[in-house]
Amino acid sequence: MLKLESLTKKFGGLAAVQDISVSFEKGKINAIIGPNGAGKTTLFNLIGGVFQPTSGRILFNGEDVTRLRTNQIAQLGVARTFQSTNLFDRATVLDNLIVGHRLRTRSGLVDVLLGTRRLKDEEQICREKARAALEFVGLSRMANRVAGDISQEERKRVAFALALTTDPLLLLLDEPAGGVNPEETAGIAELIRKMCDSGLTVCLVEHKMNMIMNLADKILVLNYGEKIAEGTPAEIGSNPTVIDAYLGSAHAAAR
Repeated sequence: MLKLESLTKKFGGLAAVQDISVSFEKGKINAIIGPNGAGKTTLFNLIGGVFQPTSGRILFNGEDVTRLRTNQIAQLGVARTFQSTNLFDRATVLDNLIVGHRLRTRSGLVDVLLGTRRLKDEEQICREKARAALEFVGLSRMANRVAGDISQEERKRVAFALALTTDPLLLLLDEPAGGVNPEETAGIAELIRKMCDSGLTVCLVEHKMNMIMNLADKILVLNYGEKIAEGTPAEIGSNPTVIDAYLGSAHAAAR
């Protein structure tokens, strides 16, 4: 589904991402790991169109999307969550989600001014999409709660739901379990597996290695902006280069 070819991003003389080539399969859970500053979020920003690469190509479903803008990437079916979950805290959870499907609607200012049938129909569709996404992530009961009053774990789930309302094919999840406790982390992992089982392709950046090793089908390891390994969790967990650069001797001893 997603293929990166010799992807490089330089900021001045610093190569944040250097010559990365990798493919992510459709319907799989793909993880990107590495130390802080390894280039993981920069790679997400390149895939999502936030940054333009210095060189290399990004192919999505066989189409070259290297130079597309973020809204164009999203319209093709790439959705993303972020490390920090920013919501409209004074609005309800449901109202936060209604905006997501606007990516797929056509009504504009004229429709708003005239109160057209198309506007009303699309508003109903957006509301239905929002409710369906809330049900999927297990938060139907939170629909009318003010977003500023929900827990961190619930905010993570709302962020997933917002991504789902855009009708994505590929989900980019940046530290989806960040800031939640071990029990909640297990619930987040179950939800990610559920999304994959429903037909979505998932790519996530995460530091919680127990979660990654039990969840991912494939892992890409970055260090100083370069790919140092890729493979299954078993292959990555026993790779001496990865152990030395990131996992550490304690992980090797635990195997």
